[in-house]
Amino acid sequence: MAASVPTRFWHRIDNERVQCDLCPRHCRLREGQRGLCYVRGCEEGEVRLFSYGRSSGFCVDPIEKKPLNHFLPGTSVLSFGTAGCNLACKFCQNWDISKSREMDTLADAASPERLARTATDLNCRSVAFTYNDPVIFHEYAVDVAAACREQGIRSVAVTAGWICPEPRREFFAAMDAANVDLKAFSERFYRDICGGSLSEVLDTLLYLKHETEAWFEITTLLIPGENDSTPELERLTRWVTDELGPDVPLHFTAFHPDWKLRDRPSTPASTLTRARRIALDAGIHYAYTGNVHDTKGGSTWCPGCGKRVIERDWYALGSWNLDHRGNCGNCGCAIAGVLEAAPGNFGRQRIPVKLESA
Repeated sequence: MAASVPTRFWHRIDNERVQCDLCPRHCRLREGQRGLCYVRGCEEGEVRLFSYGRSSGFCVDPIEKKPLNHFLPGTSVLSFGTAGCNLACKFCQNWDISKSREMDTLADAASPERLARTATDLNCRSVAFTYNDPVIFHEYAVDVAAACREQGIRSVAVTAGWICPEPRREFFAAMDAANVDLKAFSERFYRDICGGSLSEVLDTLLYLKHETEAWFEITTLLIPGENDSTPELERLTRWVTDELGPDVPLHFTAFHPDWKLRDRPSTPASTLTRARRIALDAGIHYAYTGNVHDTKGGSTWCPGCGKRVIERDWYALGSWNLDHRGNCGNCGCAIAGVLEAAPGNFGRQRIPVKLESA
């Protein structure tokens, strides 16, 4: 059995049960039981984390793969995840990791300090908590982020944003950037397809916008017949524009049949193009398509003059038309994000990393 570490976000219900207060699921557990996420459970009368310091694997990726198009473009990021998830999305594209009930999935181990050193040694500008939702390994993610910050390495959370207010404050205080998976814009979808709820995710997005300095972008995976209707996309994009502002980038990505949702077809490229147009018409400045080859939909266009300022072909950058302040080189309009005078040159590489025993 994996070693466990204490956690803080829980309380005792009675002599036999404790309640986890990390996410809105509020799992009530007896001794020896695990929450739905599987990596948090009741041991010795308290909620403990069983995946601290253990990973399902490490890989160096382009930051655009997270996807983050406005956060240190062209740079590399050390990516890793653990096992388990606090949602139950029937369409999960990483189900072999997020739905794993085998702790042997977590074959690689690394302390926070070791991860920070590895990122530095590999010339990565950031570390990403990804593959499964990092909120469930909250304590490990926060400690890794602190160790990285000491080395000048940024931290990125790829998350569904389904987390309670108190741990949310601590979690996002440690993060420099996030991509939040806004799975749909209906409670029905969250309830029936994901086993969660929309309202808390919207609260997280509002919190990120108004209470933190973290840069964030939003991704919606479009599933034919489920969350891709024009009315729903109009509601989603209007909400983002009205509540978060036009500078929050939206990524619309293609679904492929997987796990428990194999009866839906793959998303047509035309659906992504339609969603991008709906977003632009709603006033969103930066709307993208993903999981398809679409140079136009993957590139960044100036909201002032309409000229292309960052060209992307899949995850590789092409022409760059920003000045040293991150403004459009054509009209001087400020381009939102964490941008530098010149882009990185990591390109489309994907480099698996095996950490040797310390």
